[in-house]
Amino acid sequence: MKKFLIIIILFAGVVFGQSKTGTTAAPFLNMAYGPKAISMGGAFVATANDASAMFWNPAGLSRQVSSSAMFSQSKWIADIDYNWAGAMINLDGMGTLGLSIIYLDYGDMEVTTLSEQDGTGQMFSANDMSLSLSYAYNLTDRFSIGGNVKYIEQNIWNSSASTMAVDLGVLFISDIYGLRIGASISNFGGDMTMEGKDLLVQHDIDPNIYGNNEQILAYLDTDDYPLPLLFRVGIAMDVIDMDMHKLTLAADALHPNDNDESINVGAEYGFNNWVFFRAGFTNAFLDNAEAGLTLGAGLNYDFAPNFGIMIDYAYQDVGVFSDEQSVQHFSVGIRF
Repeated sequence: MKKFLIIIILFAGVVFGQSKTGTTAAPFLNMAYGPKAISMGGAFVATANDASAMFWNPAGLSRQVSSSAMFSQSKWIADIDYNWAGAMINLDGMGTLGLSIIYLDYGDMEVTTLSEQDGTGQMFSANDMSLSLSYAYNLTDRFSIGGNVKYIEQNIWNSSASTMAVDLGVLFISDIYGLRIGASISNFGGDMTMEGKDLLVQHDIDPNIYGNNEQILAYLDTDDYPLPLLFRVGIAMDVIDMDMHKLTLAADALHPNDNDESINVGAEYGFNNWVFFRAGFTNAFLDNAEAGLTLGAGLNYDFAPNFGIMIDYAYQDVGVFSDEQSVQHFSVGIRF
């Protein structure tokens, strides 16, 4: 475990040392999903015990006994719809396979120009999408590894950008009161460049020359932008683990390539493995952070030993944006 953690930390250090730009493409890749994890302040890398582990730490998939599927819907600020759906299949000793999709819809917007600033009557749309294939495996009874391979795409009107990326994660369960240690690195992949017919323009090569063609077709060469790399390391412990009562405490440290470091903390109380209450705080110690308090609850009902349903809700404080619209997350899942 020590060797794996050293390797992943060194790998993260090299990657972030090369990519610290302050500006990245596809920032939606670091938008959290899964109300259970969000309501715990995003301190979930060492727990990762539902299908949303594909985002937080794919190594957690292989620690789940049952197969499951989950759909999560979030109403983000500015009426942005953030949807995620995923399923994981336990392969009985051969690991766990998962598939998920993220779709972020910004809605329809009116086209405006310098000459028609009130609108041309045309509408355009923008959306982001990520499709991931996940695999996780238990190397020992205490140590797991996992990863995602994903296709990423951003679209706005008639232009788009796409690339491929990978996520890697490890999870270790110690013999010290069930203490768990997890680490993950997300969105390691190629840069993104916008392409499309919206980048076709008419250009005058030299406006100082009289009689030349003022309508030569040209193509705007846009810059490449890196993906929002994120390194997480966290711990979690079930400080109370009884038949009827369970209390989990967790903390994650985050090191992104497009922001400063921060810490997420959270807690979950479960009664009879049926009803859950959660709270947390995200982006602690981050200057000018808009995110903060998170709250949530969940229900877990088993219809049969190998079949059940999970419903979860989370509220997320987003600072000044909460005055206009609260951010709420919902999910429903099945275990089979």
